[in-house]
Amino acid sequence: MTDILTYPDVVQWAVPFFIAAILIELTWILIKHRGGRYETRDAVTSLIMGAGNVASGILLGFIAWGFFMFLWELTPLDLGTSLWVVAICFVLDDLRYYWVHRFGHRIRWVWASHVNHHSSQHYNLTTALRQTWTGTFTFMMIVRAPLILLGFHPAMVLFCGGLNLIYQFWIHTEAIHRLPRWFESVMNTPSHHRVHHGRNARYLDANYAGVFIIWDKMFGTFVPELDEEKPDYGLVRNLGTFNPIRVAFHEWVGIFHDVTRKGLNWKDRLMYAVAPPGWSHDGSRDTSEQIKQKHLARHPEDAGTPGFQ
Repeated sequence: MTDILTYPDVVQWAVPFFIAAILIELTWILIKHRGGRYETRDAVTSLIMGAGNVASGILLGFIAWGFFMFLWELTPLDLGTSLWVVAICFVLDDLRYYWVHRFGHRIRWVWASHVNHHSSQHYNLTTALRQTWTGTFTFMMIVRAPLILLGFHPAMVLFCGGLNLIYQFWIHTEAIHRLPRWFESVMNTPSHHRVHHGRNARYLDANYAGVFIIWDKMFGTFVPELDEEKPDYGLVRNLGTFNPIRVAFHEWVGIFHDVTRKGLNWKDRLMYAVAPPGWSHDGSRDTSEQIKQKHLARHPEDAGTPGFQ
């Protein structure tokens, strides 16, 4: 088996592109007075979150890598490194991303790591850099295990994950309205991903795709962006802070406070960690499903429309 295999750090290579694209988008907005908005403190927070993500990867990356190499030693399969194998790995890793992303919105423990990416009330290319510092602690590395056991080398899997991350950068913009229909039908686009970042009841828990929007269409989570309903970006309950420490850890703190409440049984304590965000033992909060139900109670005419099927 091929134990020593290296691929370029494509995310690091893409940093100059990220910077150039942000400057181009900002210039476009300033000249055209449309296509989004930048707020200095918000953008700085996103940049700090991105830097923290890189730092956490350097400090904690050995945990996932060690786990992957352990699996690689276990599997008798080795698919090699041909271009076709890389292409298949890329597609399967994108499917893996879809499910990790979906878990990130449906399991509070995983949401605690992902929530910071949704904490901005703006939608521009700096939002793409608002990444987690605590992904290792969600244990979602386990979802990559089948790929490695099938014979895809860990270095290849991480390389494909880097390409996936790069693709998702450019879709965080309002400067692009719609792309050709054939592209919108297969690929994730700014329009599709704007829906994902919307806190409108219609848009909650939709469009989890990384690269291929076909996963959402296959698994029933696709919602198109409606011209008559612009996404309202941010969280159901916005943080109201630009403090990166609070952005990074506020949900972990919330979980700790909830699971250590007095008077709860062990089932309730567990549910505060693994149930969908918004779950509460006394019904004092709303999950995304309950938010949708309450919206339909107020607006029954929306029943059967996108997001409320």
